[in-house]
Amino acid sequence: MRVLGIDPGTRIMGFGLLDFESGKSSLREFGSVPIPAKYAFEKKLKYIHDEVGRIILRSKPDVMAVEEVFVCKNAKTTLKLGHARGVVLLSAAQHDVPVVEYAAREVKQAVVGNGGASKDQIRWMVSQMLRIQIETLDEDAADGLAVALCHGLRQSREALLFTGGRH
Repeated sequence: MRVLGIDPGTRIMGFGLLDFESGKSSLREFGSVPIPAKYAFEKKLKYIHDEVGRIILRSKPDVMAVEEVFVCKNAKTTLKLGHARGVVLLSAAQHDVPVVEYAAREVKQAVVGNGGASKDQIRWMVSQMLRIQIETLDEDAADGLAVALCHGLRQSREALLFTGGRH
């Protein structure tokens, strides 16, 4: 199973691509896509949509795991993140890639073991789990990989439960 994890954002979008086989993950690709600050908001949304489409075409994921929007203190920021997330979902739908969604707390719990983990803790744990030099991993890419890991770990756990622990 190839999982594309996306951490939507209106300034930077993080992503990570992992393959899972027999409960083991292998790193394919990760990165951050800076969204040009000078763009009008609607052009930023188009840029995000187009970039996700390019990543999908290049990587051919079986599923896309996307972090749900958390509710910020600033309603305007929450709404903008919701728009960014919407164009990510649209791009997945246009390329017939199924989408699964995870709350930030669920991702943190799956990867770090603590639903209240910090960005630094996520980045460190992702680097350890995937054997990535931490200096090469920014927090946006780490978040994208964490969402992909969350889905892969959840699927592996569900497969073990379904088979009674037999492979």
